[in-house]
Amino acid sequence: MQHLSEADKVTLLSWYAENQRTLPWRATRDPWHILLSEILLQQTQMSRGLEYWMSIIERFPTIVDLASADIEDLLMLWQGAGYYARARRLHECAKKIVKEYGGVIPSTFDELLSLPGIGPYTAAAVASIAFGLTHACVDGNIRRVMARLCSIEEPTEKEISMWAEHQIINTPPGDWNQALMELGAMICRPQNPVCGYCPLSANCRGKQNPMHYPRPKKRTSKHVKLTAILEIDNDGFARLYPRPAQGLFGGLYGPTLLEGNIDVVGADFAGVVYHSLSHRDFEISVFIKKTATSGQPISAHPLSSMDMKILAQGGVFE
Repeated sequence: MQHLSEADKVTLLSWYAENQRTLPWRATRDPWHILLSEILLQQTQMSRGLEYWMSIIERFPTIVDLASADIEDLLMLWQGAGYYARARRLHECAKKIVKEYGGVIPSTFDELLSLPGIGPYTAAAVASIAFGLTHACVDGNIRRVMARLCSIEEPTEKEISMWAEHQIINTPPGDWNQALMELGAMICRPQNPVCGYCPLSANCRGKQNPMHYPRPKKRTSKHVKLTAILEIDNDGFARLYPRPAQGLFGGLYGPTLLEGNIDVVGADFAGVVYHSLSHRDFEISVFIKKTATSGQPISAHPLSSMDMKILAQGGVFE
């Protein structure tokens, strides 16, 4: 397996110091700022993640502020970011930190790992970046860098972890982890890698055919058919119902959803909405039904992107 030399490591750190993107959580050692960035960026692109990060930090400057807030306050800010379970677990994490650690984010890897919503990657990232502890991060960027440097088509999780642990340096481990991830995000990209600008290209075994490494993981997606019943009052507002906490889009609001394609009696068919999640493709038949019961403006509650599509299909925008 190809390991980096000490000269390679110095070169990569120098490249990172000169080329890293300017991001607000890199200008601080505040564990809350760093923790939030890592959770957001797991499933959200950098440009959008930055916007959500700034909104959430403005509303909840400390993790104590988040713990004392209602989950719906966080979900309102999280709208459109997807993977809403992250927001629910982050709220649970904040409450546990207040309850068990007096509102101070714990500094050890094991303590971080014990918190809701924090896995090995996030624990290692926060431990190394915020607290300067020597824990190697393993994410998709590092997997790709490792696979190409070592010309391994399908590296196992164990191989990637062992490789990352072998490369980690003590001073400073947070910068090292971020340098490897930044290399994967900016240079060793999933598509159109720019090998000519890579500081490690001289010793990369996969640079002649970088798209061959790593072999893409097969994506399997389940096709799900649903029926949405959109109840509209006389003023044009829709009735919105809370989603079950542990179900699809838990904690958010939306119109009635039923499994399968159903012909709804006493309602008008409005059209079909398509929406994709990571492993599910939804086909939603939308029906409109008039109701004498007052609805709510769509700004009253947090809504998923899928529910916004359903409401738009029914002509509900306000």
